Amino acid sequence: MQVRGLLLLLALILVAAAAEAGKNKKEKTKKDGSKCEDWRWGPCVPNSKDCGLGYREGTCKDESKKLKCKIPCNWKKKFGADCKYKFESWGGCSAQTGLKTRTGILKKALYNAQCEETVYVTKPCSSKIKSKSKGQ
Repeated sequence: MQVRGLLLLLALILVAAAAEAGKNKKEKTKKDGSKCEDWRWGPCVPNSKDCGLGYREGTCKDESKKLKCKIPCNWKKKFGADCKYKFESWGGCSAQTGLKTRTGILKKALYNAQCEETVYVTKPCSSKIKSKSKGQ
């Protein structure tokens, strides 16, 4: 009987601790003290080279903030890291140019970024010939 009571007490303590930890986490996110709602964010500026960890600056009226950000090293530099596109499949290879193309339509612009609605990407055609003879 005492074991059940001890286990019940332990479970209640764990639930209370988890609930308190959740409250503290919510309070920290609201603790920046800013009542401004019209923030204007600049682009993510990497700390070194052209990708990796960095920061972006934001302003609202007379307030300013810096947020940590990250630019993936495989991002399309032409479009900017804050413009997210949905791309179609690659088209066929053009014999005249030796390139194949595909179109991307804007899916999301992060931090009020100025993004093009439609973008076009090209890449060289593969010179490899794919063979379908497996297991022969």
